[in-house]
Amino acid sequence: MSEYNSITVERRGRVAVLTINRPDKLNALNSEVHAEGVAALDELRDDSDVGVVVITGAGEKAFIAGADISEFAGETPMSQRTNFQRPTLFNSLDTFPKPVIAMVNGFCLGGGNELALACDIRICSERSKFSQPEINLGIIPGGGGTQRLSHLVGEGRAMEMILTGDMIDAETAHRFGLVNHVYSAEELEAKTMKLAEKIASKAPIALQLCKEAVKFSSRSNLDEGLRREADLFAICFSTEDKAEGVAAFLEKRKPEFKGR
Repeated sequence: MSEYNSITVERRGRVAVLTINRPDKLNALNSEVHAEGVAALDELRDDSDVGVVVITGAGEKAFIAGADISEFAGETPMSQRTNFQRPTLFNSLDTFPKPVIAMVNGFCLGGGNELALACDIRICSERSKFSQPEINLGIIPGGGGTQRLSHLVGEGRAMEMILTGDMIDAETAHRFGLVNHVYSAEELEAKTMKLAEKIASKAPIALQLCKEAVKFSSRSNLDEGLRREADLFAICFSTEDKAEGVAAFLEKRKPEFKGR
């Protein structure tokens, strides 16, 4: 695995933990974080020994406290448009074929919330706070917040968060459906890793096809989604893992999936 300046990547069995490592800046997203995060995901995509990625922030205060606003100074409409024509960490996470879990360990604001939204599952500590505060800068969310948030929590709740810029606490985020689970700060890592390891133990190809099918459901109509699901279901029957899973079930033993 390559070495990076603003992120770290640690392997824990079949789980890779990608940490945004700028605690002095509350892990604010800058151009280097985006570039390094995209590069790391490219490496992890092709690593058959990695089944799940967990993404988190360094330190105890913040998951990611938003974009690095210092980079906004001097930006023009065309330079910003060019920036978003390059691969971003938001879209790389959204299109990453393997399951991704956001382990939110503090402030999850602006671009940090958008990054969490691009993940498949979100788990937070009870002291976490969430918001889309871009309106307070005279701008709108630009990393998918206006789109992914409304899909996840509904238009009315998304509209209120985006139009007010107000923060919500972990309990409210859970009630809204923004996060899957809330744990104490002391339990967060262990609980997240337990879930990640459970998912990583499943058949790798089936995991990827499950993710593709569920993602497709929010971006298509029901008829198209059902056709895609049927096609992906059929593909599973070409894999060795399907044969192993069925055999293990019939023989009442634990399956040994190979990702083939």
